[in-house]
Amino acid sequence: MGHDTHSAHGHDHGHDDHGSGHGTMSQLMIGFALAAILTIVPFGLVMGEVEMSRTTLIGIIMAFAAVQIIVHLVFFLHLNTSSEEGSTFMATVLAVIILFIVLAGSLWVMHNMNENMMPKHDMEQQLEQMKSLQSQQG
Repeated sequence: MGHDTHSAHGHDHGHDDHGSGHGTMSQLMIGFALAAILTIVPFGLVMGEVEMSRTTLIGIIMAFAAVQIIVHLVFFLHLNTSSEEGSTFMATVLAVIILFIVLAGSLWVMHNMNENMMPKHDMEQQLEQMKSLQSQQG
């Protein structure tokens, strides 16, 4: 009956240790701040048109993306080194696989978009040709 009254008062949350599985507010705020910084810095590099090669810029953006995924895993999904039945290790392996797929897929999509989009100078030439045809007709 003692256990029933414990759960009847709303104290039984399905686990006994109330601090190990969930982050504190300060840990969540640290995670949020890191996630915001890891988003703002690459955004600033791109929007500020920083003078560096495209390859270096893409490498920096991908590195920040990888670190941000790790920050999310640690601070928000609470992935840590204390394993329970090996699930933490398997989650880490899965996270690495997903990280590789996301980063490689993003690079592949960006490369294909870059190759298949019409360059700006070709578009300007076509606009000039259209204007000259319109002036000849009109």
